[in-house]
Amino acid sequence: MRRLLSSIVMLLACAAASQAQAQNTCSATVVDANFGAISPISGADYTVTGSGTLSCTFAPLAPLLTAYVSACLNLNLGTNSLSAPARMLGNGALRMPYNLYVDASYAPASIWGGPGVTGALSSLPVSLSMGLLSLGGTKTQNFSFYGKIPAGTALAAVSTVNNSNTEYSSSFTGAGTLTYAISILAAPTNCLGNSASFGFSVKATAINNCTITATPMAFTTTTVLTGSVRSTSTLTVRCVNNNGYQIALNGGAVAGNVAARKMKNTVSAATIDYRLSGTLDGPLWGDGTGGTAMVTGTGTGNSVPVTIYGRVPAQTTPVPGDYKDTVTATIYF
Repeated sequence: MRRLLSSIVMLLACAAASQAQAQNTCSATVVDANFGAISPISGADYTVTGSGTLSCTFAPLAPLLTAYVSACLNLNLGTNSLSAPARMLGNGALRMPYNLYVDASYAPASIWGGPGVTGALSSLPVSLSMGLLSLGGTKTQNFSFYGKIPAGTALAAVSTVNNSNTEYSSSFTGAGTLTYAISILAAPTNCLGNSASFGFSVKATAINNCTITATPMAFTTTTVLTGSVRSTSTLTVRCVNNNGYQIALNGGAVAGNVAARKMKNTVSAATIDYRLSGTLDGPLWGDGTGGTAMVTGTGTGNSVPVTIYGRVPAQTTPVPGDYKDTVTATIYF
């Protein structure tokens, strides 16, 4: 009786295996991955977790039998890329570095590729089983993949277009291949035997962004103001590559007047007139009102120094003491 039962199970398995080859199929769908807003000058990495679903449809099996699937998702370069280890998002001729990985280690060995993909041999493995007493139907298994835009000089060089937030993308339409094997009673030892294609896209938006810092301006100590006294300070400006900007200086905390700034004695009401410009003894640097001008430039992705030239013109010498003002620099981009 035991021998007879074993034979029946073996016959059922053989029949089910033949049926699996004929009627069981799998497909993969992958949701588009979007890094969202990226500031190329942030100095930070950006990551995204992508998702997809393996879906397998099975014919009914005999009782006590189950179908197992071993699947591998393989990924080629995608558009705008010349190699898998250095994938690129694109906007016309512009490029943004990124890559996709099969795990969250973001290690070079985990770059999502597959057999025959130079420099990226890792497939994304997914497995599922139908379960005992299956009446057939469709079974799904979700999976994740991981994307990273690394900080560095390549990201800092990313441009915006026309001073607007700029979308970069890559398409994997026709670049994804699902290979899978189906077995009865035990999980397959590889994912070879059947294939299907899948596709998706990856996107990121480079945003306009600037940073600005300033050093203090200190005029030399003098006893009388019978001639001009000069000094400089430095703004450090960093803007996204190809991003135009304007820098305004306000009228200061004492006078609030871009055309007639004043420093005030720290212990009395006495004041000293002074001027700020973007060139030595040049036009007054202000906010564009009162005959003043703003300083303009175009970002390179790198930090650049911008000099502020200060001058205390000849005037009636006030009472001795320390004189101060606070001026705010605002960058528009």
